[in-house]
Amino acid sequence: MPEFRTVQCVVNDEPREAEIEPRLLLVHFIREVLGLTGTHLGCDTTSCGACTVLFDGLPVKSCTVLGVQADGHDIVTVEGLGSPSELSPVQEGFHEEHGLQCGFCTPGMMLTATGFLEENPNPTEEEIRWALSGNNCRCTGYMNIVKAVQWAAKKMATSGISARGARG
Repeated sequence: MPEFRTVQCVVNDEPREAEIEPRLLLVHFIREVLGLTGTHLGCDTTSCGACTVLFDGLPVKSCTVLGVQADGHDIVTVEGLGSPSELSPVQEGFHEEHGLQCGFCTPGMMLTATGFLEENPNPTEEEIRWALSGNNCRCTGYMNIVKAVQWAAKKMATSGISARGARG
């Protein structure tokens, strides 16, 4: 019989509680238990970054964190950025600068960029590329992704809102 543990955390500004096996990865907790499928699972080895979420404001690859480790913490997934009526600066930047093609890596890229811009709201191109270096994209060549993050930084500077947007 598997042992279960209670996990209480805040996901996208909403308190959540669930009984899960201690061995369940955070990415599976988010997708299968909470039903938030915007977090993608690409490699299961920390190589791609598609599963990146914000864990207490810091980007982490959720395939390397156990779901029970989320107990008492704040998690943000791509569903927690902006709102349907008002995109976050990062989401808007990806739209305006065509920062995606197939979209598989996009949620992880946006969460990494969001966490990065919260720490460094006025980055250089080199700093953006370094921040995104743990996220792989097989489609875009990264140029427009970097432009999207630059666009978001400018939007944040002129609007005074956080990288998470209206709910940030």
